[in-house]
Amino acid sequence: MGALSQWWRARRIERVNRMFSTRDWEAAWEALPLLAGFDPETAERLEAMALEFLRSKRIEYAQGVALTATERLRLALQAALPVLELGLDWYRGWYAVIVYPEEFVPEREVMGDDGVVWIEQEAKSGESWEQGPVILSWTDVAAGGRGEGYNVVIHELAHKLDMRAGAPNGCPPLHPGMSSADWQRELAAAYTDLCARVDADEETTIDPYASESPAEFFAVMSEYFFEWPELLVETYPAVYAQLRAFYRQHPLARLAANA
Repeated sequence: MGALSQWWRARRIERVNRMFSTRDWEAAWEALPLLAGFDPETAERLEAMALEFLRSKRIEYAQGVALTATERLRLALQAALPVLELGLDWYRGWYAVIVYPEEFVPEREVMGDDGVVWIEQEAKSGESWEQGPVILSWTDVAAGGRGEGYNVVIHELAHKLDMRAGAPNGCPPLHPGMSSADWQRELAAAYTDLCARVDADEETTIDPYASESPAEFFAVMSEYFFEWPELLVETYPAVYAQLRAFYRQHPLARLAANA
């Protein structure tokens, strides 16, 4: 990026930042325990990335919802977290986040593997469209970030990362030095184990929704990686190790140091 482009980008980000007060930032951080433990320099980088997210992605409202300044920062900080060490370029190719007040029911035609077409009418808390928007329920966004393993923002943006390699299949583009064979072996073993437990009607510590598909498994594991890393390490330590290599973060150590 040339010097002029950098200057213009910095001006646009500063223009976005002027929309928020110090108290807006403080309230957003206070509402997100999953961000605890960042050193000042890293926290500043996360804030800058959140502002860039708000500059580059339109926040569109549906059904009368309207977010406050603090709520927009809460959304943006959570969106920036997965790519903190990867860069916002990983979110390129799409331009909007659509926010509903609560669960929404999309209606669209779906074709099964057998060629049968039906109209899907299932209530959703979030959705990611390939080369399209991310759609979120604000009620569900507000329920995340508390260190309890649930985070619809991270879940849907994990799908976006997965889609960088095409249709979501639970394997985003891996970094040089990461082994595709190791990734597939470790995540497949954990996925198979969870599916077996769910099929046996066992009560699982991991959300059984992760057994829906390898793509959902990756998205749910990403939620636990950032929200409740202790539980992920206890349950599937090899999955945590793979996600640590992919996201280039170590939330277990960061949150433990702040405990």
